[in-house]
Amino acid sequence: MLDTLNTRPDKSGGLDGEGSTQVHMDPSLHIEGAKVFAVYGKGGIGKSTTSSNLSVAFSKLGKRVLQIGCDPKHDSTFTLTKSLIPTVIDVLEEVNFHTEELRPEDFVFEGTNGVLCVEAGGPPAGTGCGGYVVGQTVKLLKEHHLLDDTDVVVFDVLGDVVCGGFAAPLQHAERAVIVTANDFDSIFAMNRIIAAIRAKTKNYAVRVGGCIANRSRDTEQIDKFNARTGMKTLAHVPELDDLRRSRLKKCTLFEMEASPEVERVQQEYLQLAATLYAGVDALDAQSLKDRELFDLLGYD
Repeated sequence: MLDTLNTRPDKSGGLDGEGSTQVHMDPSLHIEGAKVFAVYGKGGIGKSTTSSNLSVAFSKLGKRVLQIGCDPKHDSTFTLTKSLIPTVIDVLEEVNFHTEELRPEDFVFEGTNGVLCVEAGGPPAGTGCGGYVVGQTVKLLKEHHLLDDTDVVVFDVLGDVVCGGFAAPLQHAERAVIVTANDFDSIFAMNRIIAAIRAKTKNYAVRVGGCIANRSRDTEQIDKFNARTGMKTLAHVPELDDLRRSRLKKCTLFEMEASPEVERVQQEYLQLAATLYAGVDALDAQSLKDRELFDLLGYD
């Protein structure tokens, strides 16, 4: 099932990111036509909530949207579809990996406001690379021409993993955005993600577009990091209990009862979607050494 691990040469004959060894990505699977965004961040920081609300925001701007969950938990899209949908790896196993036996409705499901939803899933722990699963997902979507009329693709990428499952969406994305909170741990993860994305820019067109301050009343730590590294905050989503409750209700914030606070955050997502679709500049963000980051944020 799983391709053998290969080092992927870049155009100059080097590795795909210094010291990188991972599943080889087929360059013919490049997503064309759609604007593609990859959402990264520390595990548990709210990437799936952010991705789902952002997808709905894109759809409310009249865009045809596809969200791809890239976490073995396969819960990226459940607030859109109201259920845990079958994963690509699940349906492939059911047909013994004979992709010609699959139909689009086996692995693509329509969610809130017409957002199309796919969960890549992942191999059992310790048995394979998530990069293979992401590659197979894109391959299936292309084979069934499901990307032909798509305006926006949002990859919701698993956190705290630095393997092919982390890197595979970077082959397709135009911009990577990082969800962070105003605390050391999530900024530490953001710093590592910036370094990982920079390592991939030798081969891929993806660039860092900025960060989303999430679940944070204040942003002074994020602001300090941005000023030092060249990052930029694209949106600020404050602490809002309706966001937490929306997950419990299996819905997006756009389906919650209206209130001034809810409407303000809805507008923040809509403005973020409009900004991303219009195009955000590629940032030349420079990650810090671990010691520099500790010193910057006041930890001895």
